[in-house]
Amino acid sequence: MRHKKNLFFLIPYFPALVSGLLLTASFPDVSLYYLAFVSLLPLMISIQSMTTKQSFYAGFVAGFAHYMTLIYWIVPTVTIYGGLHPLLGVSTLCLLCLYLGLYVGGFTWLIKRLDPPEGLMPVMGACLWVGLEYIRAHAFTGFPWGILGYSQYSNQTLVQIADLTGVLGLSFLIVLCNLTLVQLFLLAPSLASRKISCRSILIVLCYTLVLVGAALTYGRGRIQAIDSLIQTAPKPNISVIQGNIRQDLKWDKTFKKGTIERYGSLSLGMAIPPPELIIWPETALPFYYGRDPLYSNQVDAYVRKAKTHFLVGSPAFERGRDEIRFYNRAYMLNPLALVTGSYDKTHLVPFGEYVPLENYLSFLGKITQQAGNFSSGDKRFAPLAFKDHRTGVLICFEILFPSVARAFVKNGADMLTTITNDAWFGNTSAARQHFSIAVLRAVENRRSVVRAANTGISGFIDPVGRVLEETGLFTRAAITRPVPTLEEISFYTRHGEVLGMAALVAICLGFMVKGVNNIFRRFQK
Repeated sequence: MRHKKNLFFLIPYFPALVSGLLLTASFPDVSLYYLAFVSLLPLMISIQSMTTKQSFYAGFVAGFAHYMTLIYWIVPTVTIYGGLHPLLGVSTLCLLCLYLGLYVGGFTWLIKRLDPPEGLMPVMGACLWVGLEYIRAHAFTGFPWGILGYSQYSNQTLVQIADLTGVLGLSFLIVLCNLTLVQLFLLAPSLASRKISCRSILIVLCYTLVLVGAALTYGRGRIQAIDSLIQTAPKPNISVIQGNIRQDLKWDKTFKKGTIERYGSLSLGMAIPPPELIIWPETALPFYYGRDPLYSNQVDAYVRKAKTHFLVGSPAFERGRDEIRFYNRAYMLNPLALVTGSYDKTHLVPFGEYVPLENYLSFLGKITQQAGNFSSGDKRFAPLAFKDHRTGVLICFEILFPSVARAFVKNGADMLTTITNDAWFGNTSAARQHFSIAVLRAVENRRSVVRAANTGISGFIDPVGRVLEETGLFTRAAITRPVPTLEEISFYTRHGEVLGMAALVAICLGFMVKGVNNIFRRFQK
């Protein structure tokens, strides 16, 4: 009987659990993006009768439930390919979700502490959420997977504001709409009985409708403007090769020749005239290109036969005076199979491609042993040239970080390429989530994004954020399209995360004003 009574304390947190599940449902693979605009209602309504401490717990429950169901794919990734025991795999997921859940818990705790006036609660709450997402995207090297704005990748009209605000602008509008609906729900009974003035709710409705209406109007206008630029833009033919190499065979020494032959034969099956660039995925070459003459010559033969430029992923190493450094590299090869440029991945996956603070945390090791122990490349972010065009190359995890794409475009890239190996994810929703993030990079920078993935999803995204073509998962494919290349530099590309920094300033000002008001109240007493 006592055991049942002890469980009753969980009942108030059931709405938080519902909010967490609604948040996940707005992301791929469920992709019900409109649910994002009501997902926080159960959580925010439930905390009205809670203490500050209970509000934190409710937010934490919502965040933990959301991330456990959103990034569940970490478990098969680290157990199948990292060799971890399933119990350790689940523990890894839980630890990460405990960390991520703190941000949602911090959101509900801060909004309770701040206790903004009714007319300002939605906008201040949106600032709190955005500020915390900004911190999450940068703290401890950053983990921006699941930023709320990514749920809107298929909401074509609304997503256009990303060229002003980045993905955080979408998060702001989503939370603003949620909290406005919360205010309507809470104040409606009092309005009906005329116990309070309708001024507060009119103020909230006014600025929410103005901001959402302005975003939709801007989106429609920008789609027309960018489409006009696309019509007259140069459109080089680009090919993407999806080899569909199984992860357990990828580094098998006996399968190296077969891997090269598969990519080579798919590349030679292109239409005539040949494309201006053929792209192979991240580490498509399971050897050190240029260091292993036998296999490197085999690749070069295919390049010369295709008579066009190739962008290929390969591990690489450089010998220093005291050590050998390994890199996750992309090579640009001209039609003569000469290397004309290369890019080394700079933003590595913690505990996947390197161990942070290795001198202190070496006992942890890497959770995916097959990935290699890589060093970060230099941060010049120089685009790689082919014919009359220049592409910025983002390798796998780097597509999550807007600053990398921005740097390439500011340095002259007229298109973006992302190469990846998503075989780690299996048949989970991670591949679709990863692909959807590229849509925001396209809109933010007004650049086409071409994606080459070993097992999929590969495809083409235009500067409006439309997915022009995509491949299925775990299929061999070779697809070719003309890709529009633009020169326009967007506000976001030029100025970056202005909204995120402004949100942090707004939070600080809000607490300063609250502190000053508390001091005045004490003096009045």
